Amino acid sequence: MIDGVPESAHGRYLAQRHFGSLDGLRCLSILPVIWHHSTPRPLPGIWGKGPAGVDLFFCISGFLITTLLLREKARTGSVALGAFYVRRALRILPLYYAVLLAYVFYALFLSPTLPQRPHFFRTLPLYASFTANWFADFGVAHPILFAFAWSLCVEEQFYAFWPWIVRWCSARSALLVMCGLIVIDWCAERSAMGGGYARRVITSFSAPIGFGALLALAFSDHFAFDALYRLLGRRWSAPLALAAVFGLLFWPAAPLFVFQASLAALVGSCVIQEHNGLSRLLRARAVSDVGAVSYGLYLLNSTAIGLVRRLFPGEAADSGFVFLASLPLALSLAALSHHYFERPFLRLRQRFRGGAESGKVATE
Repeated sequence: MIDGVPESAHGRYLAQRHFGSLDGLRCLSILPVIWHHSTPRPLPGIWGKGPAGVDLFFCISGFLITTLLLREKARTGSVALGAFYVRRALRILPLYYAVLLAYVFYALFLSPTLPQRPHFFRTLPLYASFTANWFADFGVAHPILFAFAWSLCVEEQFYAFWPWIVRWCSARSALLVMCGLIVIDWCAERSAMGGGYARRVITSFSAPIGFGALLALAFSDHFAFDALYRLLGRRWSAPLALAAVFGLLFWPAAPLFVFQASLAALVGSCVIQEHNGLSRLLRARAVSDVGAVSYGLYLLNSTAIGLVRRLFPGEAADSGFVFLASLPLALSLAALSHHYFERPFLRLRQRFRGGAESGKVATE
């Protein structure tokens, strides 16, 4: 024990192949998103903060992807980028394009007089190429089909450049690059860099992904890990971080930067050691099972919500009813997708581990 940090703490962290609390955090991420999609219009106060769940997803993703890349580089001296992209494609693309194709058939049967139909087909190439967040027109009054794909665009764009930086740069240089990206995004969000498509491309970078990547970079360094362990490695750290996240959500004037940093603190406190103050909650079977199918839930919850609204038109504007009625349906769709559609592709990913761990880091 050195200054309250167990001597073996960093070694245990580096040897940890499965972060057991992260599926639980994914559950905490997806439920607000489904709630948000269940609301017919933006709601005031805490009830309108559902999109914050996407920020937590981003933070988890930034941490996990960077951790995988850093560990592979530490073992092999490099990163097998081809294998990395094959694994990512097998995880994300099959279900994504299957759902997109289903939306194509759905749109074909819509009345040509409905504005969402031509808007969808104009935007379809952008959805297919993961560039909708750059070039699609989301500033329309009518409902937008497949609008939730913007977050997948953000993820794919992160995958396009970040593995190259981790491969070719030292950890310290990568950390400086990520800090620079976060600063540039912060400036662009405040219109310090003009407008137009250039600004949309710059602001499409998600700061929570960046904070997650910074967390992984810090945890890979023994000195930084020990310093953060004193703050994030206590039994009270994870509950306090979760309380801070909720407190900032209730605070209307909370600085976005502070909220995003609190998400990183929450993720960090849940992975820095397995037995954290929230591990019993986050690793509970019901919670972790929801998190394990969260990708399918994200892509399929709008379908479930649409079905509920069609079956119960008189309750379509009741957010609570729509949420509670659509959640079990969305869970069923996601579970079926995970078992019968996604699982064969997930098994195929194992053939492309290469220099990556033979086991798994969380469930990424």
